[in-house]
Amino acid sequence: MSLLITPPRTTETAGGPWPATARFGADGHAEVGGVDLMEVAGRFGTPAYVMDEADVRLRCRAYRAALPRAEVAYAAKAFWCRAMAAWVRSEGLALDVCSAGELAVARAAGFPADRIILHGNAKTPAELRAAVDERVGRIVVDDLAEINRLAALVPAGMRQKVLVRVIPDIEAGAHAAIRTGGEDHKFGLSIAAGVAREAVNRILRQPRLELVGLHCHLGSQIAAAEPYEQSARVLVEQLARIRDAHGVTLPQLDLGGGHAIAYRSGQTGLPPALLTSLAATVERRCAGIGLPAPRLTVEPGRAVAGPAGVTLYRVIAVKKGLRRTYVAVDGGMSDNPRPAMYGSRYEMRMIGRPTHEGERDFTVVGHHCESGDTLAEAAALPADIRPGDVLAVAATGAYNHSMASTYNMNGRPPVVAVSRGKARLVVRREGLDDLLRRDVGL
Repeated sequence: MSLLITPPRTTETAGGPWPATARFGADGHAEVGGVDLMEVAGRFGTPAYVMDEADVRLRCRAYRAALPRAEVAYAAKAFWCRAMAAWVRSEGLALDVCSAGELAVARAAGFPADRIILHGNAKTPAELRAAVDERVGRIVVDDLAEINRLAALVPAGMRQKVLVRVIPDIEAGAHAAIRTGGEDHKFGLSIAAGVAREAVNRILRQPRLELVGLHCHLGSQIAAAEPYEQSARVLVEQLARIRDAHGVTLPQLDLGGGHAIAYRSGQTGLPPALLTSLAATVERRCAGIGLPAPRLTVEPGRAVAGPAGVTLYRVIAVKKGLRRTYVAVDGGMSDNPRPAMYGSRYEMRMIGRPTHEGERDFTVVGHHCESGDTLAEAAALPADIRPGDVLAVAATGAYNHSMASTYNMNGRPPVVAVSRGKARLVVRREGLDDLLRRDVGL
């Protein structure tokens, strides 16, 4: 069922990294999806992830409008639960999963198997079997040994559609740890070393596998369209070589995702509208070599989920040191590991009460027993911030919930969906009973 989305009306509608429906008042009032964030904190506790359903849907629609002839496959690893599955399904998106767990959630939510793509650099036999049993639309081959293993799982009389993930040898991405398109990364099959060509040869000899296209993924937080256009030219050339060598014209070309978002005010992401040139690039290159243009697939994850999310924390302590003042909150690196892993920086605001004090810089830290548990350096917050105050952190919809851990035996936060003035729990908080239930040995 499609959601009717009405733009918010307010004297201060948030922009930049905040959700589309976020609004803030001078008295400290803050709401997302028409829901008071202090009510969310009081009802569901903190830390808590808040997801703006309207923002997710608007971003899905923006991709479909920018690339009307392409397939848009949401990358589940960014943020995934059954509610998200329902949203992206109803907006007409396909789905990219990279584990049996993500696939299980998709199928539990009724996501159509033929709109699912499974990829991964080291898919286990159990994951391959689950994908074949569920009859997912496509499986991305990322290893030569995977070809025979997969073919052996496909029942007689059935053909499994596959893509081959190749290495275009293009470096792109905001951090070395999230670049995946070069020769020195674990993902994909090398064109230069001839491994991609060998994979194509082997698949075409397997009667139970149907090669339908090529796949690549360059990395994450890519803020320009040019790297995608470069990779498109490389892959189109490979499609032509496959045609010339085997007489086979492959109908699909998947250029992955990794589209950047704004994490702080003043930053810019990669709007879907800037990707409209991709289809033209592919069509021009194909026309120049006499090749029918394949159907394009893009796989946004962070760009759909990231700005829709806000994390709420409660301040536990304010501690003044010689060189800095620390604001310690009731969450930290277990619910957002990205600052520790990648040096990521976030925008945050104190909400819930008015303040007439000016801002000053604080170091916002978590409550974990780890010196690297820092959420923000030089965060501009009201000078009178105190224990009990609530902080809202922008652009936490991607890779927070999905990468959360139980470090120091802290339960993972709940996910609260907000829409049209109502809040509902879609993933419950992980409590002590959950943590103890897994510990079976005494």
